Amino acid sequence: MITRKEILTGIFFSCVVGVCVNSYAQQGDNNLSVADTAAINVAHQLTELRLLKKAQLDIEKFRKGDAFLQVTDTDGRPLKNCKVTINQTSQDFLFGNLIEEIFRKGVKPADTTVFINKFKALFNFTELTLIKWAPYESEQGKTQWQRLQAQLDWCKANGITPKGHTLGWTHEAGTPRWLYPLSAEQINDLYKARIYNLVGGFKNQLTMWDVVNEPLTTIPWEKAVQDSLSFKGEIDAGFRYNTNGITLQQTVPWVERSFKWAAQANPSGDFILNEFYVLAKPSIRQKMYDLVKELQQRNTPITGIGIQGHEPRETWFSPEETIKTFDKFSELGLPLHITEFTPQSSGKAITGGWRYGLWTEAAQAEFATQFYTLAFSYPTMKSIHWWGLSDRWIWLKGGGLLNGQFEPKPVYDRLMQLVKRDWMTRNLSNVTDSTGQLYIRGFGGDYDVEITNANGQTKRTRHHLYEQQQNVWKVSF
Repeated sequence: MITRKEILTGIFFSCVVGVCVNSYAQQGDNNLSVADTAAINVAHQLTELRLLKKAQLDIEKFRKGDAFLQVTDTDGRPLKNCKVTINQTSQDFLFGNLIEEIFRKGVKPADTTVFINKFKALFNFTELTLIKWAPYESEQGKTQWQRLQAQLDWCKANGITPKGHTLGWTHEAGTPRWLYPLSAEQINDLYKARIYNLVGGFKNQLTMWDVVNEPLTTIPWEKAVQDSLSFKGEIDAGFRYNTNGITLQQTVPWVERSFKWAAQANPSGDFILNEFYVLAKPSIRQKMYDLVKELQQRNTPITGIGIQGHEPRETWFSPEETIKTFDKFSELGLPLHITEFTPQSSGKAITGGWRYGLWTEAAQAEFATQFYTLAFSYPTMKSIHWWGLSDRWIWLKGGGLLNGQFEPKPVYDRLMQLVKRDWMTRNLSNVTDSTGQLYIRGFGGDYDVEITNANGQTKRTRHHLYEQQQNVWKVSF
């Protein structure tokens, strides 16, 4: 139930936003009256309050687990009144961003150090985009495996989980130019070999993959390999994004083959299908659902659904449609991933009809907070990945968490509060009861536990807490 205070908050918010909308409407970009816009804002604000309140409850329910610490002596007798301090040290949920800047040539070492520190302070996950076929093998047979290995080595040394992005993509970045003079049969053989070599060759270091990227918003593989050396690849324009008339039957075969080849190369891999527009366009959402369902009926080894979150680029995604998207795909029984997310602070107008105004740093921070909260609260969500850390090299103007001088923007501070403070279990202190037990409820991840018994002896142990489970930690002196 929405409280009176929340209603008043919503009305106050709508008035504030209404001022922004009035200014926005005067620019000729909005045909709504101020009164109509204010009414919409009230309704939308109340919806946000309701969904975010539910999200907080779901975070407590789905992102935590119970842990029972049992402290005994070496003979198994319970030790009461032991002082216990508990701190979470890592998270199971994957919060990611790109690390390309770390390996960019010509960057000052001091800048690299700042970048690394800011990255590691917030993230435990990254997508390695070097794997796109065109940059990975711009000349036939001359792959960038050494550069990829360096990135994997860095991830291992710094405790960062890597994902390969992407094996198959019919954008020009996924089809190097040297392919075009070859026959369709030769191209398919080389594509299969690429999947085998990458997935199989790096299977001990890299198990998570975006196997096929944008299967519905770009043309099928068989059509792409008929392209010439001249093309236009902008989204919604040009040959590669002209999917008019493309049927599911044309899309399914190459996607199915790609996943099956990947699973043959590494039967224990995690293989994701990735697509954009699913948040903003219900028609694309339904097509994605139909595609995955068809793949499942063909026993295709797809293990996750990737949801991109930066198209259309100026849209503030409706939280209602966001949850509808999660609900729709959850029917397929697969984990969900937010694979690419880039709200901006460019000063451009907010589009989409849910919020109005401009994409300022404050708007970027608020939207990111809202979206991360909804996504993290969803029980089958496994990761959220931002697409670029700093405005210095960001692909979308103002889309970074840091400015061009690597200084935190408000959005970085807001995510730091959520990810590393609100969503981690730290600084718990208590004593064991008469049975030598102590109960905690915490977020999924690794924990350091320090126990001091009545004799002043201290023991430090490490344990793992699995969300939505009962965990038993046993320690003896």
